[in-house]
Amino acid sequence: MKILCVVGARPNFMKVAPVHAALVRRGVSSVLVHTGQHYDERMSDVFFRDLGMPRPQINLEVGSASHAVQTARIMEAFEVVLLREQPDGILVAGDVNSTIACALVAVKLGVRCAHLEAGLRSFDRTMPEEINRVLTDAISDVLLTPSPDADANLAGEGIAAHRIVRVGNAMIDSLVAHLPHAAATRTVESLELQPRGYALVTLHRPSNVDHRDGLASLLRVVARISHRLSIVFPVHPRTRARLVEFGLNPILESAGQLRLIDPLGYLEFLALQASARVVLTDSGGIQEETTALGIPCLTLRGTTERPITVAEGTNTVVGTAPERILSAVDDILAGRAKVGRIPSLWDGRAGERTADALVARWQTRAEPPAQQPAAG
Repeated sequence: MKILCVVGARPNFMKVAPVHAALVRRGVSSVLVHTGQHYDERMSDVFFRDLGMPRPQINLEVGSASHAVQTARIMEAFEVVLLREQPDGILVAGDVNSTIACALVAVKLGVRCAHLEAGLRSFDRTMPEEINRVLTDAISDVLLTPSPDADANLAGEGIAAHRIVRVGNAMIDSLVAHLPHAAATRTVESLELQPRGYALVTLHRPSNVDHRDGLASLLRVVARISHRLSIVFPVHPRTRARLVEFGLNPILESAGQLRLIDPLGYLEFLALQASARVVLTDSGGIQEETTALGIPCLTLRGTTERPITVAEGTNTVVGTAPERILSAVDDILAGRAKVGRIPSLWDGRAGERTADALVARWQTRAEPPAQQPAAG
């Protein structure tokens, strides 16, 4: 059996790594295909090393572009790969452009497609990721979900029950496996931080960083918090470019204990999360990791596609209003941090369950993709 496992951006790597390893242990030819959506050392290469993943056998090297151009480039390049490799199926993960692009190519060529982390919904169609999630779920053959709310979302959209398999959260597999290695990096000590004595901040979503006034407001909040608590802020390349473009660095110069650093590898960032007093973020995956680690998380968005991290975990969706953010930080510093629990099936074995599901369903080889004539 041959399965192409598609990765494109850093959130994909942590999800696919345990599935790839589990497939290989079952004798499956698992071929890693990197679309190159995230392509530089800090956003891509270091994750393969940290996660113990082999170098991708295939790299499409599409690079960055607008949503439309990037998606089109991935589709064009991936079609060539599918026709050449003739796999039994493909696995896509998450909600990035690579996910929907490769799923579309597969289903149009009659190749079976499984979507890992299916069923998550923010119900905010202004988010590009939400569009990618909904469309990928609509066309994929197997929908591998992390939690009961994801199952319910799919059922509500009319997805047949036989297409849905709850496997748990594969990202947590990577966290469980690599947490000791993260601690061994001594990242907290090297940055001269005290455990539980700092906040960790990440910002990268277009809705937060692509508009000057909104980004300036969030930076002022970060600056205010930094006079009460040390802050480490790994700055995403997109965010750093906007700081320069909008001339917002003076806001940060007025901060107190604030350290801006380059994006970190998986292990270093995991180490910082595990010892933080609080994490402020607009990332989806970080909401899940902080819940698994028991660290308070404040999500700087109006919605979340991971409501289980709010209902059961340590996450609070605070939006972007300064006073609400500051009030939530006050509660945490006063010892009133939210106490959560780890959701069911976030147990470090989601990759094994995913591999079992794919092998069981795809043992009978699909018809090979036919060479498609040019559309007329």
